[in-house]
Amino acid sequence: MNELSNAIEVSELTKSFPSVLAVDKLSFAVRKGEIFGLVGPDGAGKTTTMRMLAGVMTPDSGGATVAGFDIVASPESAKHRLSYMPQRFGLYEELTVDENIRFYAKIFGVKSTERDENAARLLAAAGMSEFKNRLAGKLSGGMKQKLGLVCALIHTPEVILLDEPTNGVDPVSRRDFWRILYSLLDMGVTILVTTAYLDEAERCHRIALLHEGKMLFCNTPTHLKENLHGAVLSIITNNPREIREILAGNSGISSMMVVGDGLHLFVGDATRMIPELKDIITVAGLPFDSIEQVMPTVEDLFVEAVTGTARGIEK
Repeated sequence: MNELSNAIEVSELTKSFPSVLAVDKLSFAVRKGEIFGLVGPDGAGKTTTMRMLAGVMTPDSGGATVAGFDIVASPESAKHRLSYMPQRFGLYEELTVDENIRFYAKIFGVKSTERDENAARLLAAAGMSEFKNRLAGKLSGGMKQKLGLVCALIHTPEVILLDEPTNGVDPVSRRDFWRILYSLLDMGVTILVTTAYLDEAERCHRIALLHEGKMLFCNTPTHLKENLHGAVLSIITNNPREIREILAGNSGISSMMVVGDGLHLFVGDATRMIPELKDIITVAGLPFDSIEQVMPTVEDLFVEAVTGTARGIEK
């Protein structure tokens, strides 16, 4: 890959804390103008990675460049080219929406005309135009997150780092948030976002699955799902946990996960396993509605990668 086409380059990035290796030789590249997701549960190393890329934490070893600047040698240099929105963004609750925007615009040195144009466009995209004069402290959690994004974008950065921006946000606000992110792509903005919501990973152009500081896989969601050497079976039942117990240890199943109104199983041979599973569950006297092969989700991929054999998943 041509490095000139990358907005972020990460090489062997490593960070330890007492008794914890938080990020373990992490390497990846984010192309200009794409949404790249760091996906994984709490403790995967997502926030630590973000803080190092934002220049607020020094890595133990390895390196990275953001918008062409070395974050180890000169962490301050990249800060005027990027914006970092941590999980707890520093809004001033005693200020109005408009006053918060003006404050951050002043910090970034945005001229008043540009500020007003950007603010109007971003507030409209966030569905917050009518709330300009409302105190930030009176906003809902989802609206606070959207205001934080508006403030982070007021100077139109080249790269934006978003650390679990939709954590705890209602579904409508999550949808609005992602609509804003997609609108930025037309402006050439590069977005690196972390999330523990695996359904949000489907919205990214490419994703890196992280677990305990290590990268498991990195590619487009579609590529990763299509290149699973195996199949996902869905058992629709009101007794998913009981069925999981009787199927535990079956050599044809590498991982299982309770999903909604049933159970997802990762198997090597769907044709052979479906009738076999029907027999086992019927003999156990447990009711079920159906067993069928389904398209895998990113969640299926992650569970299989962490708890199963992850056979032949192409990176």
